[in-house]
Formats: sequence, structure tokens, C-alpha cells
Amino acid sequence: MHRLTVLYPPPADEAHFREYYVRTHLPLAEKLPGLVASQYSFDVVSLGGESKYFAVFHADFESAEAMAAALGSPEGKAVSADVPNYASGGVELIHYPLG
Repeated sequence: MHRLTVLYPPPADEAHFREYYVRTHLPLAEKLPGLVASQYSFDVVSLGGESKYFAVFHADFESAEAMAAALGSPEGKAVSADVPNYASGGVELIHYPLG
């Protein structure tokens, strides 16, 4: 199993982020080919106090190759193109195998 994690720094408009993300962006992400499971959370907190991230999204795929194929697909390109519509703080993408 391979996981893609999307880390979102705080946006300029948190209410817009939440509404747009749930109503528009997540339905796009759920169409990624090969997606096995996904999770998201708002209001991310660091053990040391305030976090530099506002939200997080996890997408699980069978393999790194399946993840790469999903991101390169038309659906993946649509998801990527949609990010500026709500994530004014940008995004940080990381991926890794699950043990």
C-alpha cells in the first residue's frame, strides 16, 4: 500500500476552504482511478502547539505506480487544477509506502 499525503497551510479564508473542499474538491479526488481509501481532517494540531498546517488529506493506493498513474490521469489533472480555487496557502505533497 502507498499513501499520498497533502498538507495544507492555513488559507486566507478558512470558511471558504472548508465549504469548497467538502462540496467540490473531495468529490473530484474520490474519482481518482485506483484510489483504495481516503481521509481528511481540518484543524490539524501539533504536539508542540500550533501547527503550520490547517488541513490534511490522505489517499491510499495499491502501489507507488498506481498513485503516479492516478495523478497523471485526467481525473488527477482535474484535482490538481482545482487546488488554487480554495487553497490560498498552497499545498505540500508527500508520499510513502505503508508498513
